[in-house]
Amino acid sequence: MQSKIFARFWAGFLGAAFVLAVCIAAHTQDLKSFEQRTTVKVLPNGLTLIICERHEAPVFSYTTFIDAGDVNDPFGESGLAHMFEHLAFKGTTQIGTTDYAAEKIALEKVEAANDAYEAEFLKPIGQDKAKLDALKKAFLNAQAEAEKYVIPNQFTQVAEANGADGLNAETGLDATQYYWSMPENRLELWAWMESSRLADAVPREFYKERDVVMEERRMRTDSDPIGRLVEQFLATAYVAHNYGRSSIGWPSEVSQINASEAMDFHKKYYVGGDVVVAIVGDVDAKTAMPLLEKYFSRVPGGPKPEEMTTVEPRQFAEKSVIIREQTQPFYIEGYHRPSYRDPDDAVYDAISDIMSNGRVSRLYRSLVEQQQIAAEAEGFSPFPGEKYPSLFAFYAVPLPGHTPAEMRDAIRKEIAKLKTTDVTDAELAMYKTRTRADLLRGLADNQGLASSLAEYQTRYGDWRELFLQLDKVDKVTKADIRRVANKVFVDSNRTSAEIDTEPPPDEKKPADAKNNGGAQ
Repeated sequence: MQSKIFARFWAGFLGAAFVLAVCIAAHTQDLKSFEQRTTVKVLPNGLTLIICERHEAPVFSYTTFIDAGDVNDPFGESGLAHMFEHLAFKGTTQIGTTDYAAEKIALEKVEAANDAYEAEFLKPIGQDKAKLDALKKAFLNAQAEAEKYVIPNQFTQVAEANGADGLNAETGLDATQYYWSMPENRLELWAWMESSRLADAVPREFYKERDVVMEERRMRTDSDPIGRLVEQFLATAYVAHNYGRSSIGWPSEVSQINASEAMDFHKKYYVGGDVVVAIVGDVDAKTAMPLLEKYFSRVPGGPKPEEMTTVEPRQFAEKSVIIREQTQPFYIEGYHRPSYRDPDDAVYDAISDIMSNGRVSRLYRSLVEQQQIAAEAEGFSPFPGEKYPSLFAFYAVPLPGHTPAEMRDAIRKEIAKLKTTDVTDAELAMYKTRTRADLLRGLADNQGLASSLAEYQTRYGDWRELFLQLDKVDKVTKADIRRVANKVFVDSNRTSAEIDTEPPPDEKKPADAKNNGGAQ
């Protein structure tokens, strides 16, 4: 049996080595090929356009990458970045309204009514209930009046009626992305629509969407034990940086943000210098670039907003969070690590791959297969974001009859091995092979490539870094992994959190009730 397992392993290793050789040979040619097909232009307003030509099919995909996310929410206004993602689908001054001039006046009345209601609601003392009820009624009436001008979902309907597919958006901690795919003969329509929601945003149905976000929070966090645990885990791990705040927003802040604050956020971050738009597909750069410049030059100009200057101080004491309730037990721990710009960034990726990538990974083999104490076990990095120094995290879900303490001990045993013993040649080779394979798979998909081009152009100032990252992967050594593990995975740099399952409260038995004074 052992010889068969070894034979299968060795065959897999040789196959991985072959793929690795092919990837290395293709690397330089791929970059040159993409350079020939990729055009970059920075407009006078600071917005960057990227076109990568692929003429295999008459379609194109795009990603608009805004270098602002939840981490940029102003103090006391968590949830704004996510709110604006919702507003982006509500239309513009020309889409989604029957009469924008009248609607604008109605929206100003909504905002004034909200301000008056909120001022009374937030009074610490002397709140007048009758006045509060009247102000709330006035606010609801103002909303109803503004609603008369709304054409629901028109932005989405126009896009989909013209062949848009996969229309969506994502707000992360570090960035916000908008994307879809479309027939190439609708390029100008897309350019008009996408540039319009950047340049002509309207806080339409803001308070209706605020209620939606509050419901999202209740579902993703308040009603989800693991969601609550992770929120507390991050709030404990961070004492200064915004990565420690709730990503969807604290309830008291989300419930009070208003449309004026959302538009201030848009004015600050949705400026040319903070936006990269990447288009991949059946697009001719020579004819398309002037067209795109015509529309996207409408986006307000301005430099990138100043980067966050708050730096999380070095953690010097181990910290922990314990939640006790009647639910599935869970364990997670994290260690502070540098941002993606650190020279060892590829080393962290290697550790994550070796510990967690698939059924041959160390955590899966140890906790799930061999010890059979966990249903899941992984390590991942960076978390919760990557733009700023973040965490290297490990988690495990215990099987019935096993505890978070067992997960903790088993995970730390595997971490200790990284610190004292070199990983194998095969593990390191498989990491490098998988990294290249993942890159090639991403390049094969227009939407994935558009997202990567936009992100790398934003993060490094040059999309070519997408390919140059492989050079850093090549240089990772076994000694690097031991060095980084010993530097980062130390007790004083650790924050842990767990859910300890409490038994349900004992119910009184009928016999007990009789013994305690029940009818005989």
